[in-house]
Amino acid sequence: MSVVALRLAGPLQSWGASSKFVRRDTETAPTKSGVLGLVAAAKGLRRTDPLESLLGLRFGVRLDQPGQLLRDFHTAQKPKRERDGSTSWTPLPLSYRYYISDAAYLAVLEGEHDLVTTIDAALRSPEFPLYLGRRSCPPAGPIALGVFDTDLDTALATRPWLASTRVQKRTRDTLVTLATVRDAAEGELTAEAIHDTPVSFDPNHRQYEWRNIVRGTVKIPNPHGTTAPVTEHHAMSVLEA
Repeated sequence: MSVVALRLAGPLQSWGASSKFVRRDTETAPTKSGVLGLVAAAKGLRRTDPLESLLGLRFGVRLDQPGQLLRDFHTAQKPKRERDGSTSWTPLPLSYRYYISDAAYLAVLEGEHDLVTTIDAALRSPEFPLYLGRRSCPPAGPIALGVFDTDLDTALATRPWLASTRVQKRTRDTLVTLATVRDAAEGELTAEAIHDTPVSFDPNHRQYEWRNIVRGTVKIPNPHGTTAPVTEHHAMSVLEA
């Protein structure tokens, strides 16, 4: 098995797994359905095209820079043609949309070498525009990080920290503990499942199945970390001397 690694970073991201009606939530980490949708767009698949070639991939994500939750609301009006030919507008209910701002994630897809290689190539030269969960969320910088001959768990535990330099310098520890969310291995016991495996992206008949996930943590070196002790500054020390 091999893996393809992705860097998912941008001003805004939104990865919904349970949005309904006028409330559009986001998960705290990229979803498998969202990332496979991104891959399908890069490969030029239409929403009605079958997804069988992608459904066998194992998925995992590492929260390198979790970001902050942001709420927005949308107003809309519905046009109505009157008998005299004029148009009136009927206000629709407010819809609340949730986003994650200033976040960066490492996403990993594990599968056959030839398949992940084609995914990496597609992400570097996508057929359709790529976005991070919603069309209003473009990525900041390249997404593809390359193909590696390793497994999902090893990639999540060894790939370099993707947080911004500002965040890395602000975090003084030489090792940082990062949260992970990954597909459960076959036969692995897990108590959590989410409705997040896409069967069809057809807008007239979207279908998703459940997938079992495992949450964990990994320790990653901080290139800007330091072991020097932080000394407390005493403003009156000079006068006291």
